[in-house]
Amino acid sequence: MMETQSHGARTSVYTSELFSRMDESSDREFYARDRFVSHLDRLALDTVEKLIGNLTVEKDPVVLDLMAGWDSHLPEDFSAREVVGVGLNDNELKQNPRLTRYVLHDLNEDPILPFEDGTFDVVLNTVSVDYMTRPLEVFREIARILKPGGLFLVIFSNRMFPQKAVKIWKESNEAERVMLVEDFFRVTNDFEPARVFVSKGKPRPTDDKYAYLGIPSDPIYAVSADKKGGNPDRPERPLPKLDSVEITDPALVEARSAQVKSSLICPYCGERMKKWAVPQNPFTEWENEFMYVCFNDDCCYFRRGWDVMNEQGNMGFSYRLMYYPERDRLFPVAVPSFKALKESIVEEDCDA
Repeated sequence: MMETQSHGARTSVYTSELFSRMDESSDREFYARDRFVSHLDRLALDTVEKLIGNLTVEKDPVVLDLMAGWDSHLPEDFSAREVVGVGLNDNELKQNPRLTRYVLHDLNEDPILPFEDGTFDVVLNTVSVDYMTRPLEVFREIARILKPGGLFLVIFSNRMFPQKAVKIWKESNEAERVMLVEDFFRVTNDFEPARVFVSKGKPRPTDDKYAYLGIPSDPIYAVSADKKGGNPDRPERPLPKLDSVEITDPALVEARSAQVKSSLICPYCGERMKKWAVPQNPFTEWENEFMYVCFNDDCCYFRRGWDVMNEQGNMGFSYRLMYYPERDRLFPVAVPSFKALKESIVEEDCDA
């Protein structure tokens, strides 16, 4: 595949080499093995369901689950006139309780979908865009089979079968993957401007088998767009609204903030802040050698930071609370991951 298409002042170029894979064997054979497992943790799956429910505003829509398996991730109260699945594993599709019918079809072998123009109100693609070897052709097909104004919702995380994920996906970081999917929509030229949703930095459910490792819940990224040509007077599709992390007691936060100089207690979570060595930086001169930082991964200040930073256009970042003792000042410090800054902790528990 090679695609060169101009759109305004921008040009997008993709070559087939970018969509090569470690394992180029038949996808039909690879996916013939039944995999009745969840590829995301429970919190991430709940987020996917809420996304689909919030963005689907059509009444009793006709829905296509593209690259489907045994679970279409639809909310329990989701009402649809028809849910059609397209996938490669007959047993999984047969046991998917939400599908009214399904089609066995290999998109990488043949991106042409066996449906009439304007068939569907909504097309969903969940945690599988990273396996598309001919994504531009697939996105054009989605535009063809969607009704004007219909929704195409692409959801993904950071987990994958590495042997089947395409090269450009594996070599991109998580923010670049979002931009890649946005570009698939843009190059197709049949969609309204895409919108992005990110859910990252949430605590993993306590009953999850990986919870003891202290790693966060699987991140959820969603890129969605409506097909052009919809009724201009129709209600605007809402932005996703999910449960957010709230500061439970602002008065307590204020009281703790006034005492932080003597207590070194995080005003938001009540845990002791850790002594942190200020790194040498030729571009910034600090007056001191140490700061104090809250490294509690469950702190509401840190947890809600992922959402706040994303809303400000800083996708993939949160912030931790830092105390500057020489100036008796609290301020946020941006971090790209749970592990960031922790290498400079000089003691596990600071002394007041």
